[in-house]
Parts: sequence; structure tokens; C-alpha cells
Amino acid sequence: MNAPTPWIRSSRRDFLGRLGGGLGGAALAQLLGQEGLLAASPANPPPQIPKVRRVIQLFMNGGASQMDLFDYKPALFQQAGETFNPGAGQRIEAPTSEPGKILKPPFEFRQYGESGRWVSSVLPNLAQCVDQMAFLMAMESRTNVHGPGSYLMNTGFLLPGFPCLGSWVSYALGSEADNLPAFVVLPDGKGLPYNQRGNFSAGFLPVSHQGTVVQAHLPAPMADLKAPDAAAYITPAADRAGLDLLEKLNRRHAAATEGDSRLEARIQAYELAAKMQLSAPEVLALDGESPLTRRLYGLDNTVTADFGRRCLLARRLVERGVRFVQIWSGAGGPTGNWDNHTNIQKELPPMCAATDQPIAALLQDLRARGLLEDTLVLWNTEFGRMPFSQGSEGRDHNGGTFVGWMAGAGVRPGVAYGESDEWSWKTGRDATTTYDFHATVLHLLGLNHEGLTFRHNGANRRLTDVHGEVIQAVVAV
Repeated sequence: MNAPTPWIRSSRRDFLGRLGGGLGGAALAQLLGQEGLLAASPANPPPQIPKVRRVIQLFMNGGASQMDLFDYKPALFQQAGETFNPGAGQRIEAPTSEPGKILKPPFEFRQYGESGRWVSSVLPNLAQCVDQMAFLMAMESRTNVHGPGSYLMNTGFLLPGFPCLGSWVSYALGSEADNLPAFVVLPDGKGLPYNQRGNFSAGFLPVSHQGTVVQAHLPAPMADLKAPDAAAYITPAADRAGLDLLEKLNRRHAAATEGDSRLEARIQAYELAAKMQLSAPEVLALDGESPLTRRLYGLDNTVTADFGRRCLLARRLVERGVRFVQIWSGAGGPTGNWDNHTNIQKELPPMCAATDQPIAALLQDLRARGLLEDTLVLWNTEFGRMPFSQGSEGRDHNGGTFVGWMAGAGVRPGVAYGESDEWSWKTGRDATTTYDFHATVLHLLGLNHEGLTFRHNGANRRLTDVHGEVIQAVVAV
């Protein structure tokens, strides 16, 4: 479909964002159908009234080791120390090292819940939540390099310049609030991930749909919401007069550069910033939360405080109408993330300890507040790790197979789709591509991935390129 004129999309988005279930949801489906967003195909039937209104994505930056967390493989314990040989003359390669011997997980595995899901001892809190989750046990990536892998998982393409999932959702559905952004990103306090802000770029979509970055660990999480204390000359009256003049100049320039979305996005950003001067301080102030809630998220523990603060902030944001919140664990670089090349036993537990309790708390808190009924929670990483060692105790990158999970609205709980081979080296059956994953998320939001397009450089671009099928096995009936 061609992108509608901005004022049509804006007013429609505002209207759709306020619709609930029942007749409102039916109206939503009808209007999206008129736009072609619900176009059906045999592999992708038209969604029913969407159950998901908002998304929280938890992104483990660096390539979380699937066989040390969720993908229990007895063969790794039985063949530990042996030369890895999958048979049939298959070539064994590692992207940054020489393949070592088969490396068994250094952590105990147990089965949990009615589903009997195997979980490592480094995730004791999430282990108690497995019956709420739907696991994608055989995800695969087209690359085992961080930058392209992160782009692929976020934007559906290996190269920069394409809109990410959060931007597509913002473009299609907008925000449910007029005083907060539709798409908010909460990076790790240690720094931005691989690709920096490219992972949350709007690409060729209007710039207003890029992720708004909130640095939750800083005294001023959102920069420039108010004038510096030293600038006493900036009074409310002077501020208003300056904004009025700027608006006149901007409108004059916009009229002369029709079709350029950058200035329109800047105007919208100023307008939103003015509203956020009132709304954002209240959202970001966590001192109003009860001591019990703060302890639940681990804010009283230095290990969990940073990630816990961002998980709690995500709940507050979606509670107030933000459509898509992305929380990152781990910055770019060789250490302090999930890129555990040197020593799995020493490097993986700190990452798990920082995130395990806060994520379990987020699921519990959303459920207790009734928000999990229409909120989708995603846990992702860009690829997995190898079943053989790098050096003696680390693991190298592996795009062949990895694990993700989803929970909440529209998700069939307690199920697992797909299976890796006996070593968790490659996918075995029912693989899930990044395109399938994105198609499924959009489906749960009531959007058909084949119909959600944007005309760019002569092509109708979409998040899933020309691929992808909805994974019906994880979708609730």
C-alpha cells in the first residue's frame, strides 16, 4: 500500500489507539482491512480482533547461549571433551576461533512446570514462569556477526537503513497516549548495543516513528525536558514566544519542502516534548511505587537494580499508553553482555543474575494488574552459541540455532515450537526465521505482515521483506 497522507494517518492512529475490544476492536479490524493491513494468504489468515495492544521486548545483546539456558541437550554431557563430529562429512567452523572440544553446560538443568520445560539453574525465577511462556526452540539467523545479526533481529534486514519492529508498530498503530511516544527504548546503563541507535531507527519511515531513548540510569533520563537551572532568563512567557516563532518558520519551510518528513517529525517532536514536560517526570519517578514493588523488581539489590528499574519503568510506560517498549541487557563490546567467548561459567551467570528476577517480576506485576491480558512480552537475542568450546571454556557465535520466548496476550502458554539437533548446533525441525517471528508478532497485534508496507524507492517495503509465516503453534486459539 502507498503511505497515506500524514494527517490522515495521524488522525486515524489517534482514533484507533483509543479503541478497546468488542465493537471497537471490530472497527479496528475493519479499518485496517480497508488499508490492506489485514490482507490474507493461505499461510497467513486474517487476524481476528487483536488481543495485543502493546509490546515489551527484552533484548539480550550479544548472543545468549541457548544450550546453557533453555535448550537442554544430554549429548553435550555425554560427549563432553570429545571432538565435535556431526557426521556426513559436515564442515565444522567457528566465526572467530578454531573449534574446540564439545563443551557441556557448567550448570544444572531441571524440568519445571506442568509443561516440563528444561531450564538452567542460572535462571531460577524465570524457571517458575515457564507455563506462561511459548518457546521458539529452533530460531535461526542468516548470520553469526553481531552487527548484521542485531539488524536482522530488529529490522528484518542484514544492512542498516531499514525500520525496526518498534517503528513499524508505531507507524501502523501509533501511541495510545498523546503525551508520550509510541516507541520507547531503554538501553543498558553500561552503554548502547551493537549498531548503536541503528537498532531502533525508523529507517525510511517518517522519522517520528524512531525509538525515543530514555537513559533510566541517569539523573535526567530524558535530556532537555527543561531549561538548565542556570538559565533564569528562560521564562514560561519567553519560552512560549520562542516556540511560536519557531512554529511559524517551520511551517513556512515545510510548505516549501513537501514530502520531506524530517521537519514534520521535528515539529511533532517539539510538540510532544512540550507535553512530556508535564507527563514524563511523573512516569519516570519510581519513588511512588510501593516498597514491596521495588523489592519485587530488585531495586534494593545492586546486581538487579539497573535492569529492574528499566523493567518497572516499562510497566509504567505501557500502563500509560506507550505502544512498544524495548529493554536492552548488555552494551556493545567484548565484555559486560551476553557475548561469552572466554568463559561461560564466569561470564554468563552475572548477566542472568541481573535480569532473571526483574523479568519474572515484570511478568508477575503485569499479570497482577491485568495488563498481561493485552500486553505481549518478548525475550530475544541476535543468535546463539556453539556446542563446542572456544579456547577451553567459552563459546563462539552460532546463527544455526537459538532460543526466544514470548508470553502474555494472544500467546498459547506452556508450549514449545521447533527443536534443534542433538547438540544445539543447528535447527532440527520446525525452524523459526526472524521473518516468521516478526510475522507472528504483527499477527498478534492484528496486523498482517504482507499488507503492512511502505513505498520506498519504487518498492513496497515491509518488515518481513518477501518471507515469513505466522507460527500458529504459539498463537492462542
